[in-house]
Amino acid sequence: MSNPGVFERIKRAIDSAPRNGYVAELHLQVIKYADLLEGVSGKEFCEKLDLKPAWGTEFAKMRKIAGRLRDAGLQPERI
Repeated sequence: MSNPGVFERIKRAIDSAPRNGYVAELHLQVIKYADLLEGVSGKEFCEKLDLKPAWGTEFAKMRKIAGRLRDAGLQPERI
């Protein structure tokens, strides 16, 4: 990963999300920073963000879908 501040940005975003928007914000942040999270395991992601290990599955799903969204025209910098 080339940007060490990415975990702090993600943590800030999900911590400031409304209670009913936490999961959606987590998904958006993984999609937004998918390039910077390349090579990060689900376990490492959860440890860095103090999340329960089960969130590693969601992380893996969103990272996989990010490429397809970008191919379809998504501009992550606009998220």
